[in-house]
Parts: sequence; C-alpha cells; structure tokens
Amino acid sequence: MAHKKAGGSTRNGRDSNPKYLGVKRYGGEAVLAGNILVRQRGTRFHAGANVGVGRDHTLFALADGKVKFEQRGKPVRKFISIEPAE
Repeated sequence: MAHKKAGGSTRNGRDSNPKYLGVKRYGGEAVLAGNILVRQRGTRFHAGANVGVGRDHTLFALADGKVKFEQRGKPVRKFISIEPAE
C-alpha cells in the first residue's frame, strides 16, 4: 500500500514582480537634472519643456527646477514640464 496519497494539482501559484510605476515627483517639487518624474506604461503623461522621454516612456528632468503639471491640447493631454531654477 502507498504510504503517501497522490499529490493534488493547482492552477494558481504564479505572480509577476512589482513594477513600481507612477508619479515620482509632484507639482511644485524641486528636482535636479536626471531625476525621474514618472514611470509609466505608454504615454499617460507627455513631456513638456525640459523633460526627456526614456525608451520605456519614463519621463525625466533635463534641467534643475520645479515640476509643473498642466493639461492642454485637443484631445486634452497631461504634460509635465520643468520651470528652470534661476
């Protein structure tokens, strides 16, 4: 006689690693050139003045200054720009 029962199977038990997406610097915050502003999938936010776009659509500061969020255009889009520090 078997001393172990047959093992049951499960169809669960998988998960993906967290991606830590979202806004990293908010409006009015002081940033340095190179600071990441937003990590995103696709262009939920668009790059404004003094903001660069990475190959995974990450937005980052190209100059030191303050973060500014604005909505403009038709269709309305969200833009992030940096107002340079004097």
